[in-house]
Amino acid sequence: MNDFINKAIDRLCLFLFLILISFPIFQILSRYIDFFSIPASQQIVQHMTLWIGFVGAIIAARSNKLLSVVREPVFRSSDSNSLPHFLVHAFSVAIVFILSISYLKMIQIGIQYPEYIAPYIPTWFAQSIIPIGLILIWYQMIITSSSDLRYRLLLVVISIVTAITLYYWQFPFANSFLLWTKVISALVLVAFGLPIFILLASLSVFFFLSEPTDWATNFDLISTISDSAYRIVVSPTLAAIPIFTLAGYILAESNISKRLINFFKASVGWIPGSTVLIVVLLCAFFTALTGGSGVTILALGAILYPILIHDGYSEKFSLGIITTAGSLGLLFPPSLPAIIYSVTAGINPLELFRQALIPAIFLMSIMFFYGLYKKPKTDIKQKFILKDAILTGKIAKWEIAVPLLIILSLFTGFATLVESAALLVLYVLMVEVVIFKDISFNDIPKIIINCSTLVGGVLIILGFAMGFTGYLVDAQIPLKILNFVQSTITSKIIFLLALNLLLLIVGCLMDVFSAIIVVVPLIAPLAIYFGIDPFHLAIIFIANLELGYITPPVGMNLYLSSYRFDKDMPTIYNATLPFFFIRLIGVLFITYIPLFFY
Repeated sequence: MNDFINKAIDRLCLFLFLILISFPIFQILSRYIDFFSIPASQQIVQHMTLWIGFVGAIIAARSNKLLSVVREPVFRSSDSNSLPHFLVHAFSVAIVFILSISYLKMIQIGIQYPEYIAPYIPTWFAQSIIPIGLILIWYQMIITSSSDLRYRLLLVVISIVTAITLYYWQFPFANSFLLWTKVISALVLVAFGLPIFILLASLSVFFFLSEPTDWATNFDLISTISDSAYRIVVSPTLAAIPIFTLAGYILAESNISKRLINFFKASVGWIPGSTVLIVVLLCAFFTALTGGSGVTILALGAILYPILIHDGYSEKFSLGIITTAGSLGLLFPPSLPAIIYSVTAGINPLELFRQALIPAIFLMSIMFFYGLYKKPKTDIKQKFILKDAILTGKIAKWEIAVPLLIILSLFTGFATLVESAALLVLYVLMVEVVIFKDISFNDIPKIIINCSTLVGGVLIILGFAMGFTGYLVDAQIPLKILNFVQSTITSKIIFLLALNLLLLIVGCLMDVFSAIIVVVPLIAPLAIYFGIDPFHLAIIFIANLELGYITPPVGMNLYLSSYRFDKDMPTIYNATLPFFFIRLIGVLFITYIPLFFY
């Protein structure tokens, strides 16, 4: 049974990605060469993003890759589950089960009052993946929690009893003591591996149920979360996330890094400290494409670390720059966090990329100049040989053209963001499968499945984070924060300083995607009040989160680096601290001297 479900999910995932890539291509063809058009293709693509998000989350759940703050997966088939693990399991399955049932309310309403996203495709059909996906996530959590059948049955019983209790009994959630007891309990469980999306979903549930009402049942109130989750996931530009991520995964599976290293060595090897320049450029490039600096550490660490050591750089310096350079790419197109920020804040992503270009180059430059300062005395400049540069450039020309392809398609107006992403996937497939043959056609399904785990883990966080944000808006929390700030902070400089400190803490404790969804709606009105340009705010926000990734002791990239290089955490802390302070200076420049960059 489990094998049948897994195979069906995998095939559905492949089919959804096929639609997601092919439909934008058809849109381009129909626009420029009068090709046949598909009715409502944009709406279909947007809803396919919803399906990919939940299908990917199912795959992430079965692979124990739902995003959390702990290194080891808490859902694993083990007969030796501790009490904290049991509490995480019980809490997770209970929340997911009641959400899956409550979301049927949305489907019921959709059937009663049908709307259509395309001819013969009702909206409720597209939305049905939410409860179906949640119940399958619940099933995967049960299966992966333990190999003990009795343990699994206990979790099933807990889920059903929780749902029945909520249906027939109005909990006194309006009691503030009970409410905050539940909230604190959920936050504590995060430290033991509670998935981030379940934390956000549970907070939404607790706070929505805390509102006293006599017109709705518990399940009616919980179902209101679904509307916000649905709206964010079907945003017109959000479809670019899974497509760009797939392109990044294809490139990461190829030998692109070796070809680019050879090209950069031949081209800029004559520059003092050229090895650092190569590391900075490559890490930023990969992070911009994959959307995750952690992926860059894992993918390039094994290649770049020996090169740095061979060229005379110390172990401390090599660990530090690889750990920190990956986060540089979050401001370059087609950075997924930047796209998500644009969707959340309602600003133009293309304009954001344009305005972020100089600050991003500035952050890369200070990293390079620090590397130049720290270059070893044994640093031997490679003699520039035009013939070698041309030869390696010819070999890597197809991959060197990737950033150019993205920039030209976006900024010339040839294609939309989603269409540019689809073109990029076709391009990298042609390059890596047909031209270089680094990847076979048989490898593509595996790459898509691996890609979907990240996409699903991210998109489901976005959906439920938006549900929590919906409560904050309904409760007028942003307005209350605005009134408080207005009464306590009168200086723009002081506000920016407080913002820097807040975002540094947020960057340490939250992944960039959920941080954007949760925090941006709260700070955007404050920034407008203090006269901060929305695009400048976006750059400050993302640059601060980049810094949070490498902030001791809990920066996410520090743990990934420890895992990748098999080093203890004190060693990683010591290696990254100089780079942390260098980047901090850069962030302060971007924040307080914007005229220098615009």
